[in-house]
Amino acid sequence: MITLAAVGDVHLGEDAQGRLRPALEHLPSRADALLLAGDLTRHGTPDEARIVAHEFADLGIPVVAVLGNHDYHGEAVDEVTAILRDEGGIHVLEGDGVVLRVDGARLGIAGVKGFGGGFEGRCASAFGEPEMKAFVEHTVDIADSLRSALKELDADVRVALTHYSPVPDTLHGEPLEIYPFLGAYQLGEVVDEAGATLALHGHAHSGCEHGVTPGGVRVRNVAQPVIRSAYALYRIQDGGESA
Repeated sequence: MITLAAVGDVHLGEDAQGRLRPALEHLPSRADALLLAGDLTRHGTPDEARIVAHEFADLGIPVVAVLGNHDYHGEAVDEVTAILRDEGGIHVLEGDGVVLRVDGARLGIAGVKGFGGGFEGRCASAFGEPEMKAFVEHTVDIADSLRSALKELDADVRVALTHYSPVPDTLHGEPLEIYPFLGAYQLGEVVDEAGATLALHGHAHSGCEHGVTPGGVRVRNVAQPVIRSAYALYRIQDGGESA
């Protein structure tokens, strides 16, 4: 059995040093890895990234992350990513993956930030103005990179990690008007196509935790305002998520 701890949208600022750390100290006895579903910082600054790096460094288990829209806001993505990797030892994914050994099993995690666009029947299309085409094409490009990352994993279990949601199920509680800015159906199609066991995301603070793709893959919204905890635990057993 593989046990994953996961959380997103912790939004750590320069005044947040040590805020989460006490709740993370016992993670090695509870989980095999910690997954962070983006929006790790408030404004995407290098100083905030250092707070994040120190908060999640040396936990005794691997930490894997994607960035979120807040982490992009400061237009310092490369520097933020380097700080998280070099100072925090965090695997930061964007169109790539990592394979971890867990009790003899190969756990593969593929990650992208994702993007918006909406869901089937109520989604943007690549038609009309160049700006609209660019918006949708960006979503498609990111979904394609997630597809490649998932399929390239040499793993027994595949987990998709994103910031934006791959399904509308986990957005219930959010205003319908903002669904197109919270996720995109293309991400869900990729999760199904690539044979993922579990998909984790954040971003939807007023959404709900549990959802499922059209193909039956379980989706979990791990935004901290949703799980109301330092992290949530998910167990994968016999090829499926059990809790």
